[in-house]
Amino acid sequence: MIRSLESLEEVLIPRSLLTSEADLAAYSYDGALDRGRPDAVVLACSAEEVRRAVQWCVRHKVPFTARGAGTNLSGGCIPLRGGLLIALARLDKILAVDTARRWAVVEPGVVNLSLQKALADLGCFYAPDPASFKVSTLGGNLAENAGGPRCLKYGTTTNHVLAVEAVMPDASVQKFDLSEPGPELASLLVGAEGTLGIVVKAWLKILPLPGNIRTLLAGFSSIDAAVECVSAIVAAGVLPRVLEALDRTTVESVEAYSHAGYPQTEAVLLIEVDGEEREVKSDSELVEGLCRKHGASVVRSAQDEAQREKLWEGRRGAYAAMARLAPNVMVEDGVVPRDKLPEVVRRIQEIVGKYRLRAGLLFHAGDGNIHPNIAYDERDRDETDRVKAAGREILQACVELGGSLSGEHGIGVDKREAMAWLFTPETLDLFRRIKRELDPDNLANPDKLFPLSSDKAGPGLIKPPSPSLSEQAQHLISKVRQYAAENRTMSIAGSGSRLRDVPEGHVSLLTTSLNRIVDLDKRNYTLTVEAGISPYELHMKLKKEGCFIRLPDCGGTLGGLLAAKANANLRDDLLGMRLLLADGTVVELGGKVVKNVAGYDVPRLLLGSWGTLGVILEATFKLYGRPQEKPAADPAPKPFTPGSWHRKIKKAFDPKNLLNPWFFSEG
Repeated sequence: MIRSLESLEEVLIPRSLLTSEADLAAYSYDGALDRGRPDAVVLACSAEEVRRAVQWCVRHKVPFTARGAGTNLSGGCIPLRGGLLIALARLDKILAVDTARRWAVVEPGVVNLSLQKALADLGCFYAPDPASFKVSTLGGNLAENAGGPRCLKYGTTTNHVLAVEAVMPDASVQKFDLSEPGPELASLLVGAEGTLGIVVKAWLKILPLPGNIRTLLAGFSSIDAAVECVSAIVAAGVLPRVLEALDRTTVESVEAYSHAGYPQTEAVLLIEVDGEEREVKSDSELVEGLCRKHGASVVRSAQDEAQREKLWEGRRGAYAAMARLAPNVMVEDGVVPRDKLPEVVRRIQEIVGKYRLRAGLLFHAGDGNIHPNIAYDERDRDETDRVKAAGREILQACVELGGSLSGEHGIGVDKREAMAWLFTPETLDLFRRIKRELDPDNLANPDKLFPLSSDKAGPGLIKPPSPSLSEQAQHLISKVRQYAAENRTMSIAGSGSRLRDVPEGHVSLLTTSLNRIVDLDKRNYTLTVEAGISPYELHMKLKKEGCFIRLPDCGGTLGGLLAAKANANLRDDLLGMRLLLADGTVVELGGKVVKNVAGYDVPRLLLGSWGTLGVILEATFKLYGRPQEKPAADPAPKPFTPGSWHRKIKKAFDPKNLLNPWFFSEG
């Protein structure tokens, strides 16, 4: 409880502080089931006012929580400890648009659709398009790393953030730019749900509107047949703009609600391809043929923009359509490898039947992101408890099948306990250390993302075991543990092609023996590979398998390429890592799914870290079925000079400064 607000009112503009019971109740919930009453609400009108509010919280040790439009579906903006809720909806200006350099600068309260409309008039678009795009704010999209149907081709929010300006937990205002040398601190803030700072300005990548778009609708007799078709489309090298699936329950609800014209089949695929006219014609003909080959009884394409919009009205209205069945709808957000979709659908149907519920299934089929929509009445306590139990088991099924807890909705409070199913205690400890170093007083949106000691003990780690580490990796781990125990400093060396002029006096860790392909999954088009392999050799091996990767075709090692961030586009297809820390601990980050917003984005943080935070043992990437343009590698990427926030991150990873220590040596 905040005892006195007089000193806070003194630093805010008049009438921007809300304290009435009605106002506090209105800000006590979001789109999830949990509730949390703030002690006061600040309707911030500027970045400076956000800074002043956070500064007041720091001085008085009051927790603060940022909020956009409140559309969050995992309790991410619920003020669990009360304190101050900082509403950002009034920071709603598009500050600049540069179509030549393809970026826009926005405040966090800009609604996603508002930016889309402004860019359309200029012949451009912003790719992330969550279903809530008509009302959700870009600040909320950044906090949750929101996705949407288009992210199969264009990526989630993090793939479109160039820089952020944030009010940090110490009330300082910092700009983090991906073009600057050093670890990607901007990537760490995206998807952190406001636990590491409040973004008050963002530089976003924009794209030219595609010249042609073709929308196809296909009806199948089973989910299995539809998913097999999805795999075939990706394997054929087609990268659709959209690849969505709906089950019969969802289709029936949509048709009753909006009469979108969907066929009454067991499964429906909504597929869109875009690009140059010749490419669109070729890809759409290939997709139509594959749909028929896999048993589609109905395949048709939108003949004009009006038909296309009608089909999309049905897809985007699926949540509202289900809401007609009951006062509330729980939208779950799990993700599995694409080839596991039939199995997870069967598991979901069993779970829903077990708890006597009704669910419509909607999923981003191209990336394995499932959204069961379960209609219920929250006034019925028994039914609400059954819905929560069903959601828990659905997420367990996703993790057990090698997936993740969230593809785009985040963790918040709703899935906090479940993080122990997905991450080892060592990895969770790393996340907590990052939070502690950047926010030592635990004021920024506390008690989110990670299990608390007071949480009920669950089943623990239930994800499938990762492939065994190679003998070479295990030998390296034992050496690091030995050197750490002896407090000996270490230098990480690949082929020596990038990190030169290493000072003497450090034990050298050679990674070139880590050169095997660990897992090549052609059904899901993902690759896990050891970090000592040369990118040139990797390209050659993948080409023989009919797979392609967007990496520079160069010498050196893959780990060196990543650690030096020798190309800015490396981040776009990076899915996960196994990382060896300075004390010999191994942490596993990310995984084989192309959408994953569970936990801090440490893999991208490692880009540009020059071996100062850990030794990359393995990396997991997204692959392609067609040859990709190979980006050029910077022959001499610049090492970084650490700032104060780099030093905080270093302390979280390597408190004794044992790895490549000269970067952080004083003077």
